[in-house]
Amino acid sequence: MCGITGLFDPARGTDAGSLARRVADMTAVLVHRGPDADGLWVDAAQGVALGHRRLAVVELGPEGAQPMESADGRWVLVYNGELYNHRELRHRLAGEGHAFRGGSDTEVLLTAVQAWGFGSALEAAEGMFAIAAWDRQLRQLHLARDRFGEKPLYYGWVGGSLAFASELKALHTLPGFDGVVDRDAVALYLRHNCVPAPHTIYRGVAKLLPGGWVTVGTDAQPGRPPVAGSYWSARDAIDRARARPLDGPPEELADRLEAALSDSVAARMVADVPVGAFLSGGVDSSVIVALMQRAGRRPVHTFSVGFADRAFDESLDAAAVADHLGTDHTSLRVTDEDAAEVIPRLADI
Repeated sequence: MCGITGLFDPARGTDAGSLARRVADMTAVLVHRGPDADGLWVDAAQGVALGHRRLAVVELGPEGAQPMESADGRWVLVYNGELYNHRELRHRLAGEGHAFRGGSDTEVLLTAVQAWGFGSALEAAEGMFAIAAWDRQLRQLHLARDRFGEKPLYYGWVGGSLAFASELKALHTLPGFDGVVDRDAVALYLRHNCVPAPHTIYRGVAKLLPGGWVTVGTDAQPGRPPVAGSYWSARDAIDRARARPLDGPPEELADRLEAALSDSVAARMVADVPVGAFLSGGVDSSVIVALMQRAGRRPVHTFSVGFADRAFDESLDAAAVADHLGTDHTSLRVTDEDAAEVIPRLADI
């Protein structure tokens, strides 16, 4: 988990010092998302600044630092997430003549944007991510979110600048942010028990939809919501799958499903730090951990949370699965007192 922030002033009326301070303040609020490093990039002549808090997972060295500039100097990118097919994309890009400085998936994504354009890079990317990419040639800011919306991204006009961040609380630091509660969003919350995207609890601030993108250029009018689009939709994917149903005997279909799950789990285990899993002892988590154990070279770190009330406790089931699979298992027990101590922190969390 990382955190991204940024400002774009189409009128170029904000000086470099103000841009830097405002984005630095926004980024500092997200330190819990990325405790390993922070980064800031400012181009006052173009009215843009990008910020990043880093949690290093792939490529732990400085070659993975952000904001990151493309080799040709056209693009600057901040990125929160993980690209699961970055090895395949790296091989494809290298075959087209592109060289890489390090081993980060960020650099692979940035090089794909440079080589194929922002839209084509999104279509090729498989992973969980929120992206902000600045095109220095066309003076355009692109924002995008992964297909299922695993990584958050909020944006809206604050004064004459478009602001974006991984969390709403980062926008609170900006001068002129009024934080007026949207009464329609409150109604949605009472109806759905959440505030569904693209709405947020604040008037004038939107949450990017899963599989969505926004492009803001020099012709943007402050206060007018940017036009949002999508590069992928679940409905289209379902329609395409229904048009080409799988065929074959049940045993063959089961083998194909296992192969697909195995490949998917193995891709998500690529990291330069230890990878673990929550284990409840149910079917879903047990299958995933079994595939992780098969794909890894050492026992998987598994974790479960138990409760004194057996009606809510799954820790014994999890322990039995962990023992069967041979994982390095840790079981934590949460008491009523532990839960009560968290209540005063819920608003901040």
